[in-house]
Amino acid sequence: MRVVAALGGNALLRRGEPFTAGAQRANARAAAASVAALAEAHEVVVTHGNGPQVGLLAQGAGAALAGLDDLVAETEGMIGYVLEQELRNALPARAVATLLTLVAVDPEDPAFQNPTKPIGPVLDPGLAERCAQERGWVLAPDGDGWRRVVPSPEPGRLVDAEAMRLLADHGVLVICGGGGGIPVCVGADGRLEGVEAVIDKDMTAALVADAVDADALLMLTDVDAVYADWGTPRAVRVERLGPHDAPWLRLPEGSMGPKVRAGLRFVQGGAGRIAAIGALERALDTLEGRAGTRIEPGEAGAAPRAPA
Repeated sequence: MRVVAALGGNALLRRGEPFTAGAQRANARAAAASVAALAEAHEVVVTHGNGPQVGLLAQGAGAALAGLDDLVAETEGMIGYVLEQELRNALPARAVATLLTLVAVDPEDPAFQNPTKPIGPVLDPGLAERCAQERGWVLAPDGDGWRRVVPSPEPGRLVDAEAMRLLADHGVLVICGGGGGIPVCVGADGRLEGVEAVIDKDMTAALVADAVDADALLMLTDVDAVYADWGTPRAVRVERLGPHDAPWLRLPEGSMGPKVRAGLRFVQGGAGRIAAIGALERALDTLEGRAGTRIEPGEAGAAPRAPA
């Protein structure tokens, strides 16, 4: 079975942890161990998020010299390097390669007029207000604070689809589509130009899964499943869900909403496909249905069930 394992950005820099190279390295090592367990039994392609990392870079002095597309490329290379190193250590007999991935978007996508994609750390109200005034940032509430949001257009075409498929078909464990890929527009003459945006990593992961002809798409993060009434005393884990369940769950756009849409898009694109959401450390259990939330192409066959 060929599996695309989509690692969330917060799975590499978790909420509440210090934003340090050491913390990222430790989390990457744990992620590599989980992916390695998958790779012992299946062919694996890895994608990953970059929300915390690109947000930090966008706050620094270098942001004046680089657009969001440049910063996505920088984080894709940085995170890819760390993951590749840890995966090579965990799987010394396997070939591993990181592929910088360009993703074409529509310059007329309405997302450019309606920023929704959160990047960077949660800011206290005072700092958020200063950033909005001094840097022109658009901010949205996130828990007790605020977080910068940027345009997140729909991914259109994977410019590097042929390369990632060729690598996967030759047994290489490919790391690609990092941070949703580097956003570019394609001109009438075929020339590529970077744009100020961050593409949703899970929607790109679904495209990657299509491109490499995957059997399964796993979206692995720092929570163990999708929950109804998340964050309340009534929260219950959803074991399986389909397209008719998503609206009533009211899943947040900055979190589970895109994951469920990406999973639905993938499973509805071909018979026998598997999509699931679960905890990074339980990747194999999530694939085999012992944990997480399974996404189904039609109506879900079971009601939400409270965790044991």
